[in-house]
Amino acid sequence: MFYITGDTHREQARILELYTRLCASRWGVHDYHIVCGDWGFLWENNADEQQFLDDMARASFTFLFVDGNHENFDALEAYPEEIWHGGRIHRIRPNVIHLMRGQVFEIEGRTFFTFGGAYSIDIAQRLPGRSWWARESPSDAEYAEARANLAAHGNKVDYILTHTCPTSTIVLMGHTPCVQDLRLTDFLEEVRQTVTYRKWFFGHWHADKPLFDNMRLLWFDTEAVS
Repeated sequence: MFYITGDTHREQARILELYTRLCASRWGVHDYHIVCGDWGFLWENNADEQQFLDDMARASFTFLFVDGNHENFDALEAYPEEIWHGGRIHRIRPNVIHLMRGQVFEIEGRTFFTFGGAYSIDIAQRLPGRSWWARESPSDAEYAEARANLAAHGNKVDYILTHTCPTSTIVLMGHTPCVQDLRLTDFLEEVRQTVTYRKWFFGHWHADKPLFDNMRLLWFDTEAVS
């Protein structure tokens, strides 16, 4: 089973509550908790966060996340990269895994396309290398890899996991698309129009609501899929 939620922003209490609830439900090695970006548990990359990650590693289930715009990319990308279930990852702990951008993973008989990242509209209040990293926005290589991996799977997956969402979705939610983020959201619009999927999950917008085109905006809600 896959349990998918929105931005955790390094809030340990959310993970501890989930840990308690899911352990009580007898979750095991074939169960996964997924965060749709702004995971944040390497933000300071200090001893407290490392201890918390060690605590997470004791869980019997697996934590997965795509990156958001509020991540410490220097710390995140210092972890070893490897191939896992057909896609590229950073393995933070044996059961704590960053799903890299532009990948298609085959997990428990389901396929997942992953594409994290977004633009920080509060960039003026942030410090490069301390609270903001240019890697929050995808690179040319990541867009190219995403298109190639989707094509290799016949432009068909079961689930899509992103941080932000297609441009048309932003408009229909009543927001104005961010000019600096249009390359990303227009790419996600391309994915929406060309890829067949069962459901699309994203975070970033700090709300919980089901949307058209089998999309689900998540923040505190958790949705289970199999």
